[in-house]
Amino acid sequence: FFVLGSNVPRMSSGIQIKPKTAVQKSKTSSPLSCSPEPPIKPQPKPSDKLNPKTIDPFGAHSRPPSAFAAIYAKGGIPCRLVHGSVKHRLQWECLPETVPFDPLLVTLAEGLRETKHPYTFVSKEGFKELLMVEGAAEKAIPLLPRLVPVLKAALAHSDDEVFGRGLDALVQLSAVVGPSLNDHLKHLLTNLSRRLMDKKFREKITVALQKLEQYGGKVS
Repeated sequence: FFVLGSNVPRMSSGIQIKPKTAVQKSKTSSPLSCSPEPPIKPQPKPSDKLNPKTIDPFGAHSRPPSAFAAIYAKGGIPCRLVHGSVKHRLQWECLPETVPFDPLLVTLAEGLRETKHPYTFVSKEGFKELLMVEGAAEKAIPLLPRLVPVLKAALAHSDDEVFGRGLDALVQLSAVVGPSLNDHLKHLLTNLSRRLMDKKFREKITVALQKLEQYGGKVS
């Protein structure tokens, strides 16, 4: 019993420690676990070019930002979107009454053609709030020759949401400048009449035309 007792620990220690150490070394030094060869990168398929998930938005061939997005990124729009629990709002860096309409009102009107967030909200809400300040009519009327072509482009846009924002902006502008817009309506009615054939816009356009007539007076 003593001999077995004295030999077993030595034998067991030799059997238990050495194989275990060898196993550990094989695990730590195995090239499969510590330094695996880099996986072979699959070659892109021709159809991947048409898949939006494979397009790198920061790649060299990505679409450059629009003029409005570039101005917004550089801080040229003195307001920012504030996310609320119920709805979003704009936070102005200075009072809207102190902001020059030229060129901000025109820039916001150009932003109505944006289709990405937050530019869609900033342009629509910024245009609306700027026209609500005191003395907006006197500031906006001189800009009508530049505003009307921009609004016309929004009304001619194929995107339904862009057209809707352009129509809302046109009514808002008409409410502020009144009859001063009458001479420019002829440039806008063609695009409105085209959309009038669309059932989903028929009622909204009819209401907008009624408001343009109301704000423009008998001449309109």
